[in-house]
Amino acid sequence: MQIPEYQLFVHPSDRNELRKNIWQDDPITAKLTIGKKKYAIDLAYRGSHIRDLRKKSYRVTFSKPSMFRGAKEVHWNAEFKDPSLLRNKLSFDFFEEIGCLSPKARFISLKMNGKNEGLYLELESVDEYFLGNRKLPNGAIFYAVDGDANFSLMSDLDNKVKESLLVGYEKKYGSEQDEVHLQELIFMINTLPQEQFETEIVKYINVEQYLRWLAGVVFTQNFDGFVHNYALYRNGETGLFEMIPWDYDATWGRDVDGEIMEEDYLRIQGFNTLTARILAIKTFRTHYKNLLEDILTNKFTVDYLKPKIQELHDLIRPYMQQDPYVKENLNVFDHEPAFICTYIEARGNYIRSQLDVLE
Repeated sequence: MQIPEYQLFVHPSDRNELRKNIWQDDPITAKLTIGKKKYAIDLAYRGSHIRDLRKKSYRVTFSKPSMFRGAKEVHWNAEFKDPSLLRNKLSFDFFEEIGCLSPKARFISLKMNGKNEGLYLELESVDEYFLGNRKLPNGAIFYAVDGDANFSLMSDLDNKVKESLLVGYEKKYGSEQDEVHLQELIFMINTLPQEQFETEIVKYINVEQYLRWLAGVVFTQNFDGFVHNYALYRNGETGLFEMIPWDYDATWGRDVDGEIMEEDYLRIQGFNTLTARILAIKTFRTHYKNLLEDILTNKFTVDYLKPKIQELHDLIRPYMQQDPYVKENLNVFDHEPAFICTYIEARGNYIRSQLDVLE
């Protein structure tokens, strides 16, 4: 497998405009060459706290031609705080393997105006093209943009009653009627009597898929994943909402600053109002326990994951050596496969030790 090289050309005045205010979301125009193909694109910084970092991440929208690899929009992530550069890619692949919808990710080598900008992870945008590429039914997509996306009537940010049930969400694709469906979902999560919850909630959310997503968050230990770092897709045929992971670099034993996150940091019951209500039902709780046991046996093991981790590490190492932003961290990078494997072993043991709480 070879990592593709992207040649990006940005007018110096446009680049200065981008640098002048890193918090603006308005894009600049640029030219992109991949192999022998040329594209006109719109380019903007992406992310929140990561915009302050030396190595920027970008949102890319294709204008001419308007599509690239079946997508209108992609994201180039610097993965600057992850010393392995692998965690996002490893997480999305893991989610897909345990039966969840998940963005596709691949590494690219980026040059801007002839200068090496290093290694990036290209992420598929979660939008209508994401659905079309998987031949999924058309449906609404909402991004969870902050801590208010907690499936509660109360804000996680100020502990007050929300002014709107849409607070915390950004509609990426869909209609006003889809907003009504999302509000109805959150209202029902919070008002259904306990004796009706098991039979009624399955009319609003794909519980099987939700439990698989929950397992993915718990195994990778993405603490923010319950009120942030996800997208909601409402399947147009079934009318059921499904969860899609997003931004999983702070996982596999390291937090958002790249510091060590102990294997017992996140409880296996997770968080947020919907998770609590689902796991309060014995039928769902038992199914979740069985899912955890199956993944512990077949997917979340050092034997299974180590070859995948090492293959990715070997693939990107030559590019790491040339990356002007991270090449000085090569020694830490080389220890990361072993670090992640140690985390897998420890986290697996912790989850096994906690399975009884799901009885």
